[in-house]
Amino acid sequence: MSSSITCTSLAFTWPDGTPVFEGLDTAFGPGRTGLVGVNGSGKSTLLKLIAGELAPADGTVRVAGEVGCLPQNVTLDTALRVDEALGIAAKRAALHAIEAGDVAEEHFETVGDDWDVEERVLVTLGELGLAHIQLDRTVGEVSGGESVLLRLAALLLRRPDVLLLDEPTNNLDLYARRRLYAAVSSWPGVLVVVSHDRELLDLVDQIADLRSGEITWYGGNFSAYEEALAVEQEAAERMVRVAEADLKKQKRELVDAQVKLARRKRYGQKMWDQKREPKIVMGARKRAAQESAGKHRIMHEERLAEAKERLDEAVEAVRDDDVIRVDLPYTAVPPGREVLTLLDLELAYGARVAGGFDLRGPERIALIGRNGAGKTTLLRTIAGELRPVSGEARAHVPMRFLPQRLDVLDGERTVAENVARFAPGATNNRIRARLARFLFRGARADQKAATLSGGERFRAALAALMLAEPAPQLLMLDEPTNNLDMASVKQLTTALESYEGALIVASHDLPFLESIGITRWLLLDGELKEITPEAVGYPA
Repeated sequence: MSSSITCTSLAFTWPDGTPVFEGLDTAFGPGRTGLVGVNGSGKSTLLKLIAGELAPADGTVRVAGEVGCLPQNVTLDTALRVDEALGIAAKRAALHAIEAGDVAEEHFETVGDDWDVEERVLVTLGELGLAHIQLDRTVGEVSGGESVLLRLAALLLRRPDVLLLDEPTNNLDLYARRRLYAAVSSWPGVLVVVSHDRELLDLVDQIADLRSGEITWYGGNFSAYEEALAVEQEAAERMVRVAEADLKKQKRELVDAQVKLARRKRYGQKMWDQKREPKIVMGARKRAAQESAGKHRIMHEERLAEAKERLDEAVEAVRDDDVIRVDLPYTAVPPGREVLTLLDLELAYGARVAGGFDLRGPERIALIGRNGAGKTTLLRTIAGELRPVSGEARAHVPMRFLPQRLDVLDGERTVAENVARFAPGATNNRIRARLARFLFRGARADQKAATLSGGERFRAALAALMLAEPAPQLLMLDEPTNNLDMASVKQLTTALESYEGALIVASHDLPFLESIGITRWLLLDGELKEITPEAVGYPA
């Protein structure tokens, strides 16, 4: 029997009563599936239901085969040895005991048929770029990205029939992503991956689009899905235009019919007043006219209602493509103006900027490098959150820093109140008018930050910084696309198009970096050095 996942009449509701799924029917068969959808649509929830981490309120989830799941936020006990994290510690200890001459029966029972377990582990680690990690080291000695790959290695060693990956490239550098892509490309069983990483999604066989509690299937990878979606949306928008024209026509015909009926009524009244015909004849004619007028009016009103319904259906088929549109003239930096100076900078954890580095004018800088190279440390040092070991980091313009954790927001305050903290001189009306451009309209601006989805929280944090007073002329972003869906990434891109200041972005997301008009590429690898765009890629 081949591996598969089957969801039947699946229902799930959060404890606060918010429904996520109501009667969802879907199935995942062999092959690689990309599960996409906006933030809050239930992608991670569906993976947890399949993995058995959550129980459905109704319906069933049936999985044929063993399930392995890589969660969005990988947490491993830092005190664990690597072999313990990989789940092979007992077999490894038994093997070593047998090799040392201990022939106790329990050792052979522990090993079973898995005599090459260490060799398989070393091969798997090598394929994921972790050959340098010794099995006796502790998890606390490896970087965050390496711990994600360690968790993936543990899953690969188990050889599950079904593999679930939830945003697996978050926190992975370019080098680690390449290893993950190779593992996904060669996966032989059922694989379902939730991701915003275009390159990863271009490796899948089909796309499952989760929207409003239902899944729509598209054959091919993410690029093919986007093309198909563009054709669908063009057709949907055309149907809206047709439906709008029909609605106008029905309204016009209803008005014309009402005018004609009013004329007939006046004519009939005139005949009645002048008594030109016998009373019984005029009465019969009046009743017939009223009956005909009623039918005529009902027919046109029904046609109008049907036209409205068709328009509603057509509008529903068009996706909400709200984009952030902001006018930020005070963020503008003239070409050549000195923005940032780094001088003989040595960072807290070893990386350094030898000599001097200058940022001038509205430059857009991409900061790349391996996990643990010190990118976040450099940004925090520039922002004044960390003191350098030596040297100097001096900003010459107003500056704001958006960290990965988005902890610039106070969870107990509303979105509007959070923005007000950064712009104390702005009136409430001004704040709300500007927040509407960041898609927080009306009551949405009164939501507490703690209740926002990942994408909404990022958008609120970005609004707080970009609407701050004085306006930031240097904006620094640390891994801004982590945990953002495709729609949110597009919103971020359009927001940055409106930003006229200098920009430093630390990211491993190459398609995103290329989309925001990067002008200089800096690699942090022990020392900070400028590289050409051609040198940015995936070293072996």
